[in-house]
Amino acid sequence: MRIREPAQRVSPKARLLWLLHSLAAFVVLAAGSYIVARWIGTSRWSWVPDWMHESWWIVPAVVIALCLPALAAEPFVRYAVHRWELAGDVVYARSGFLTREWVFVPVSRIQTVDKSQGWFERLLDLATLEIRTASHAGSSRINGLAYGTAADLAELLARRAEQLRDDAT
Repeated sequence: MRIREPAQRVSPKARLLWLLHSLAAFVVLAAGSYIVARWIGTSRWSWVPDWMHESWWIVPAVVIALCLPALAAEPFVRYAVHRWELAGDVVYARSGFLTREWVFVPVSRIQTVDKSQGWFERLLDLATLEIRTASHAGSSRINGLAYGTAADLAELLARRAEQLRDDAT
């Protein structure tokens, strides 16, 4: 039996968010590989292969060549995969880039609902919704939501969880 896709997509601006995150990591990785390769290339340690002294630039070039395709593809793959839905009394979310994660959170089990914004999210008017339960699995997150959607969903989930807890007592 196949699990159906959640109905709601995250904000289209999430692609830019994930591109910015990937670009920041890429810059750090490329700069780090350049600095380390240059440092090793200029040193005369006996354990460093001879080709590394003359062709130190190969290491950052390989890092860049391997990372650029992932950098370009990641935002679009994530956008195609990331979805969410509030169906009845269950929050259903799917996420992932290299691996996929499906999460079903019963609203009656929700303890807290938080929304947060990092720098890039604030810049793009996006938010992350974190749903915490008493489960051993911990929190569930929905990234890339429009801020208004995240705020409305957080309020709705908090109200609904409170109603369900009151009904159970």
